[in-house]
Amino acid sequence: MTDAAYRGRFAPSPTGPLHFGSLLAAVGSFLDARSQGGEWLLRMEDLDPPREVPGAADSILHTLEAFGLYWDGEVTYQSHRHALYREALDRLEQMGQTYPCGCTRRQIQAHAGSDGSKRIYPGTCRNGLPPGRTARSVRLRVPDLEVNFDDRVQGPVSEWLPEQSGDFILLRADGLFAYQLAVVVDDADQGITDIVRGTDLLDSTCQQITLQQALGHPTPRYLHLPVVVNERGDKLSKQTHARAVTTDHAVATLCSVLRALGQPLEYETADCNLADFWERAVNSWQVEQIPKAQVITER
Repeated sequence: MTDAAYRGRFAPSPTGPLHFGSLLAAVGSFLDARSQGGEWLLRMEDLDPPREVPGAADSILHTLEAFGLYWDGEVTYQSHRHALYREALDRLEQMGQTYPCGCTRRQIQAHAGSDGSKRIYPGTCRNGLPPGRTARSVRLRVPDLEVNFDDRVQGPVSEWLPEQSGDFILLRADGLFAYQLAVVVDDADQGITDIVRGTDLLDSTCQQITLQQALGHPTPRYLHLPVVVNERGDKLSKQTHARAVTTDHAVATLCSVLRALGQPLEYETADCNLADFWERAVNSWQVEQIPKAQVITER
């Protein structure tokens, strides 16, 4: 990364209202940007219509505003950016870095370990479609190398792509662009220098770095915050029936977020309005105090 001015982003998916875990990610990315005098952009990752909830995007925006989380510029919607993703995919194809894949999920699952371990694509179609199969998706031909980066909280991370990732999908069988392609294109197009997000995306980072390198894009700095889980150890999400955050006691809720992020709280919430809260939170933001754990339990 160059010495460009800090530019961060928060990129929620409109699959439901904001819950405590997604609010934590928003607050962490916001404070990291503002504490360095940087910009904080908002991107709505509405790339997967079957998973979206009607009205969720507007609900997320209103909730962020109610908590005083104001973004810079206009909101970006991935659903409006398909031409950019297609252009990037065509470039990769012209460079010989992609190939069509005719495998189904069931066929890939057959190569997974009996213990239910992570499904790594075995490269069945890497050298051409097997007889009788037609193209369903498009995959990136990953290089045979180890990808490394230094996360600002989690520390050094490395991945040997062929064994830990495999050739991953860029265009899905249903015709939708894959998240990995879209996020890399968007981050580069928006000039994002720093990415602050949850550790649930830590495993995706080496794939994204590989794609950045293939497209000639710079690699941002990364900071992966602990993901909030419930008492059963499940990540808060629509699938685990996570409760939507309420804005009735915004400052008190935000203080709970700061406690979860290990940040100092040297003032009483009752004496603090939103403007005062954010001024103090920005001035006291300390990355080194963020728990290095990958998960924390909701309280």
